[in-house]
Amino acid sequence: MAGPNALDDGLIDAGDWPADYRAGFACLVGRPNAGKSTLTNALVGQKVAITSGRPQTTRHTVRGVVHREDGQLVLVDTPGLHRPRTLLGQRLNDLVRETLAEVDVIVFCLPADEKVGPGDKFIARELTQQRTPVVAVATKADKVSRERLAEHLLAVSALGEWAEIVPVSAVKDDQIGLLTDLLLARMPFGPPMYPRGELTDEPENVMIAELVREAALEGVHHELPHSLAVLVDEVTERPREEGDQRPPMLDVRVDLYVERDSQKAIIIGKGGARLRDVGTRARHGIEALLGARVYLDLHVRVAKDWQRDPKLLGRLGF
Repeated sequence: MAGPNALDDGLIDAGDWPADYRAGFACLVGRPNAGKSTLTNALVGQKVAITSGRPQTTRHTVRGVVHREDGQLVLVDTPGLHRPRTLLGQRLNDLVRETLAEVDVIVFCLPADEKVGPGDKFIARELTQQRTPVVAVATKADKVSRERLAEHLLAVSALGEWAEIVPVSAVKDDQIGLLTDLLLARMPFGPPMYPRGELTDEPENVMIAELVREAALEGVHHELPHSLAVLVDEVTERPREEGDQRPPMLDVRVDLYVERDSQKAIIIGKGGARLRDVGTRARHGIEALLGARVYLDLHVRVAKDWQRDPKLLGRLGF
């Protein structure tokens, strides 16, 4: 796995880093809702991956770049590795396995507020087949007592031979610095791969879609299974009058795909109230991302059984 050649592009001066500078890739894996996206954002120090109380929210690998004086850590956030039940699930698992083979260290996330279960054991067996070193991380450590955390760490240790076992709290920023140190120590010596200040290489359209998807999943419990896909149709800038000093105004058209009419009704809500709320919350994040004013035009469409349809999966970017 290689980053953009920032050195050849003239974005980084060859004398700007020390001889012991390290740079490389770390992949975050774990069962759905293990805290991978929240940990990615905590390590980077800014939101680059969507978070949700609903499992299986990440559909794309999202790279977050951690910049330090002594090194650069490129984080790859993946979908939760799980036993697939659909073609989409198979493709997401394939995506994870491809990523595992290309990184310098694997971060295995296991939430401390849940017992080690069959899903964790399934992933642990997968990871023991990898040559890449694995750092096991007990996420959400702030949610449990010291006694429960100690029990959890023993259970994690029993799953396999890990390079390190670290409890962290992304919410409280507890031991995030230590984890960064441990991961950087396993990176190869070499120059940075991304320019200073660049926090992600995810395309803007993907980030926009993820922000809309996050807003749409917020507050949804069992009514809407993970059959929601979001696709940005177009982003266009409105003409500006001469002398207008305000940020540009962008028209952003986004399609939300579900599998059934009943799911469409849930997203739209009574009289369209819920869809308007989704648009309002997503728009704030999109404006911060793009540095522009945004008119967000959301459309909900039904694509029956899209998770099992190869053509629809391809159209939706999977």
